[in-house]
Amino acid sequence: MQLLAIGLNHKTAPLAVRESVSFTSEEIAQALPAVLDAFAPKIEGAVKEAMILSTCNRTEFFFSAEDASLAAQKLVPFVADMKGLSLRELLPHTYQFRQADVARHAFRVASGLDSMVLGETQIVGQIKKAWREARQAKAIGLMLGHLFDCTFAAAKEVRTATAIGSNSVSLAAAGVRMASQLFGDLSKEKILFVGAGEMIELCAAHFCAQHPARVVIANRTLDRGAALARRFQAEAAELKSLPDIISDFDIIVTCTASALPIIGLGMIQRAVAQRRHRPILIIDLAVPRDVEPEVSNLEDVYLYTVDDLGKVVAYGKESRRVAVSQAEAIIEMRVRDFEAWLATREAVPEIRALRGRGEQLRQEALQKARQRLAAGVEAETVLEELSRALTRKFLHSPTVLLRDGGGLPPAERAKAAGILREFYLPRSENGAS
Repeated sequence: MQLLAIGLNHKTAPLAVRESVSFTSEEIAQALPAVLDAFAPKIEGAVKEAMILSTCNRTEFFFSAEDASLAAQKLVPFVADMKGLSLRELLPHTYQFRQADVARHAFRVASGLDSMVLGETQIVGQIKKAWREARQAKAIGLMLGHLFDCTFAAAKEVRTATAIGSNSVSLAAAGVRMASQLFGDLSKEKILFVGAGEMIELCAAHFCAQHPARVVIANRTLDRGAALARRFQAEAAELKSLPDIISDFDIIVTCTASALPIIGLGMIQRAVAQRRHRPILIIDLAVPRDVEPEVSNLEDVYLYTVDDLGKVVAYGKESRRVAVSQAEAIIEMRVRDFEAWLATREAVPEIRALRGRGEQLRQEALQKARQRLAAGVEAETVLEELSRALTRKFLHSPTVLLRDGGGLPPAERAKAAGILREFYLPRSENGAS
């Protein structure tokens, strides 16, 4: 089995492309069995294991396949078709990794080295969530299981042994900075959070630390929104009330899992009119976007997407250059360990075949010995014949290779002779001290 990763991220694809291939948890639960069924063992290049990681900055597919090259040729069109895209729209933005390069990529992502916010920690939780979803779909086996065990260990070592997360400016903190630049003191502003997920929780913590005049959390499920609202002494509202209340707020932070925009151009046009053109700051952290892009054309509306905030947080990367070098060194060491593990896996078929052949020779010699004993031949004689027969059988193939070369060129023949010498001659006879 071979490892394969296919994906796109904030470096290779614009927001419009990323949102077109993003997956909700419900979609992942349907997609994983679909992939495994479409590329079952009877299909050439079969996929045995699969995991989908989908965040605001990336969508990546991790696979264990019988033939990674063949699987890659089929999987990209499969994903494009799944999302209703043409290959021309999707392929230029994708990247692929094989074998140990998959591990290197996974380790870098989990350690925050490949994130829009260098050193951010949220990605580890997102990978663990994707891993749990794949486990629930029975899509994780030996290969991906070991890969992500190593991934989580590498991320933990990087974060404890380096300062990669020091001075890291999160998207939530960047949002507060943008709001402060527009409004100054936030204690007089009213803030609406749309959604109740992990990102909204993080943003609420940052914004509420500024003691705004009013905070409301609107969510599709009122109970979940109310539970988060209680944490921040805020109010809760249902998502369906959005058109009626949105004009009351100066700052709107939205991040839901909706497949379509929930804040449209008309809704914001009405809000601007009702506010008599007092400015509105909208921070849309969702992928796919919660806010129709045309809203950015309105006067008195300042719309920032996740990519816009990514530019704000980029300034701190240079100060963490030393930590990045240390993190990369740790990851390379972990990758070498993973490569060694892969090498042992690649040898498994040959080991099984060798042991199977050895067992076959043993059974043949044993059967003949039993026949000799049944014929009345003395046990000592039978044991002697058995030992000689096994020795001849086990040494026959290596002897033929040394004597005739097995059709190998001289260089390969010398290499094979060296390997046989290493395994069949005692260390003292092999020139070892």
